[in-house]
Amino acid sequence: MRLSFPSQHRRHLVSMILMLCTATLTITKCDAFGIGSGKPTMPIMGLGSIFLKPKNTIVPSLGEENDLNEAGKFFTDAFWRGKVGGGAKTLSPAQSMSLERQQTMEFRRRYGSKMSTADRRAELMLCRTPDGEFLGCAGIEVDKISKADGSQGMFSAPLMSNLAVNRKFRRRGVAEDLVKAAEELARKKWGYDECYLYVEKQNVPAVKLYRKLGYRPIWEDESAKTLLPTEGGKVKNVSTTIVCMKKRLGGLRG
Repeated sequence: MRLSFPSQHRRHLVSMILMLCTATLTITKCDAFGIGSGKPTMPIMGLGSIFLKPKNTIVPSLGEENDLNEAGKFFTDAFWRGKVGGGAKTLSPAQSMSLERQQTMEFRRRYGSKMSTADRRAELMLCRTPDGEFLGCAGIEVDKISKADGSQGMFSAPLMSNLAVNRKFRRRGVAEDLVKAAEELARKKWGYDECYLYVEKQNVPAVKLYRKLGYRPIWEDESAKTLLPTEGGKVKNVSTTIVCMKKRLGGLRG
């Protein structure tokens, strides 16, 4: 059976439908991004998950061997696989094993428990989700700052390195959180008012991030070398340009 309505009723019905559709669309948009609610609301999956920062906890490794081993394995995939400059998008078992072994040894040497708790001025900050998934890491240590010619300077200062973020969570604020946590350690615990870092010039996203966070270039070294995993299953020593960047932290050096 076909229903019919007077023309004025039809217009009224159409207006009501349009109002309901508009209201539903507005609510859906607000819920997806947590607007107006004070907190993110469901659904988290889908478009909203691209923009929302994952819940995380950042803690120092304190030289714990298990944490450094896990960080070495994570860093191998997050940093060395598909490394800027033409690195292999997939690491062979031999590449993965070699790089993971070298990275873990490097983490142990820099941040291991051999350093006394009383004078621990080298730390690897670890970022995880509440359920333990590894989101990223960043290292910071007090070291002699190199000059543009590669020679060591006459002063020591906090030097940030080994920043890497889980591929699934990039561009969502994790790197910024790690950098800020490392800076806070250097300023509040160690009493320094500046922080340095070295970054490859060709790593444009990283350079942009550091500039955004207040770092400024002070010199470049065009004769630097770096490792590069190749598609042929090897790890080559290749030339690169390193940029030294510096930021004032605003604290007082002790």
